[in-house]
Amino acid sequence: MKKLLFIILGSLTFVLGTIGIFFPILPTTPFYLLTGFFWLNSSEKLHDYFVGTTYYQKYIQEMIIEKKMGKREQVKMFVGILFILAIPFFIIDSWMIKIILITVYVAHLFLLTRYFNMPVKVSTTEND
Repeated sequence: MKKLLFIILGSLTFVLGTIGIFFPILPTTPFYLLTGFFWLNSSEKLHDYFVGTTYYQKYIQEMIIEKKMGKREQVKMFVGILFILAIPFFIIDSWMIKIILITVYVAHLFLLTRYFNMPVKVSTTEND
């Protein structure tokens, strides 16, 4: 039963992540990370399929693991985040919420810029 539930949840998160590629309202990377988790714990065949997709290669392997994101992609990401956070900023009439949204955006700018500019650690394993 757990295996079937994880397959269904993995399929749902894969579809939502793929839709997120075309509609920036949905975040692709978190959905793909969930897909990997669900399919890793339910079906080796589905997990192997997912890891072999170009979507996984672009949004997880290159972006998260290898930290390969150019300046243009970073600007697009920050504009997307700004757009998403601007919606509640202009809809909600609370200054506390507006300050929180600004803080969240500035934190994204600082932390993500730092993350993508950190050197990638290459793991080496030696067999004795």
